[in-house]
Amino acid sequence: MERITDIFAEKRHLGAQGEKLWRGLALVGAAALVLSLALAAASPDGWRRFFFAYLLNFAFVLSLALGALYFVILHHLTHAGWSVVVRRVSEAVSATLPFLALLFIPVLLGLHDLYPWSQAAVVARDHALQGKAAYLNVPFFVARWVVYFAVWSVTVRYFFQRSLQQDSSGDAMLTVQMQRRAAPAMVLFGVTLTFASIDLLMSLDPHWYSTIFGVYYFAGGVVGIYALLTVLLFALQRSGFLRRAVTVEHYHDLGKLLFGFVVFWAYIGFSQYMLIWYANIPEETRWLAQRQENGWGWVGLVLVFGHFLLPFVVLISRGPKRRPRMLAVAAAWLLLMHWVDLYWLVAPAGSPGSPLPHLLDLTLLVGLGSLLLAAAAFALRGRSLVPERDPRIEESLAFENA
Repeated sequence: MERITDIFAEKRHLGAQGEKLWRGLALVGAAALVLSLALAAASPDGWRRFFFAYLLNFAFVLSLALGALYFVILHHLTHAGWSVVVRRVSEAVSATLPFLALLFIPVLLGLHDLYPWSQAAVVARDHALQGKAAYLNVPFFVARWVVYFAVWSVTVRYFFQRSLQQDSSGDAMLTVQMQRRAAPAMVLFGVTLTFASIDLLMSLDPHWYSTIFGVYYFAGGVVGIYALLTVLLFALQRSGFLRRAVTVEHYHDLGKLLFGFVVFWAYIGFSQYMLIWYANIPEETRWLAQRQENGWGWVGLVLVFGHFLLPFVVLISRGPKRRPRMLAVAAAWLLLMHWVDLYWLVAPAGSPGSPLPHLLDLTLLVGLGSLLLAAAAFALRGRSLVPERDPRIEESLAFENA
């Protein structure tokens, strides 16, 4: 197969299409948010539903942005060559994290609807919450999120800005600098993501706890970003971009990583479930019991088959991973299943009586999802879709699986 050796011959800038794309997506996102606010105002219990639906979809887009940051750090940490041509798209998705700090404000506005520990009257009559009050209190919660977003934003800026600088200068030392910073960045990433997942999702039920909940959220987010990268690259190539730079070999590796983290997600999920079931501690089993009653057990079965068994069967063989269209369909399905997984985590805390999604869940998915993609497209304005002067670009262009 002939390989392109001159990246500058590729169509690698979004140009006018990019301007239309981010503006269009921003308009769709804003319209969906306005519709969601109108639906919330028109319903008797609308604002409480709004905040739970918003939290669900914020956790979804945040997991994708954090998964993208993980991929960028991992690329530099491992000195990877194959992933150079797909890294810029991931950098753009991770660059949305400072913007997501603004989208976190509605979560803060809905604290009293979302988190029992934020209500003084509830804490006053609950000895368990009183014992956790040193950690679970509103000022400390807000302070922690300021730290999380500060760490993520600084990390994103460091790697993205140097990657863009290299496009102009071609300075190989920028790659060396990023590789040197990757290890401490990964440590900070792991710590902040773990505590953020505990604060954002696990504390919805402050009596429940799991020592691997952070890993579970991380695993879902990484499945999400590998799926999103696959879908975005396929869409870009269908639109005429990077048609020869991104090859079947790159899709193959994305497929292998997607398959690996599908299995890892299932392993962590089963480990969490098995240990809670075996220990049979009331504080732990009550959380799982709530997700097996009133029809919620069916959502769990959807995850077992849709998030693990079906993708496992599809992705285990070599063929589907080397067919971009088939892989993109599987990736889009896994993005949906990642959302269902977060729905299973969040929604029972707000509406335990029914597993059916509310219209707000869907309008806010469209709203926040569109804004995430708009922000990523905005980050790519006037910039190349590949790190065109990275010292490993030729290695990546010529990459072949064994």
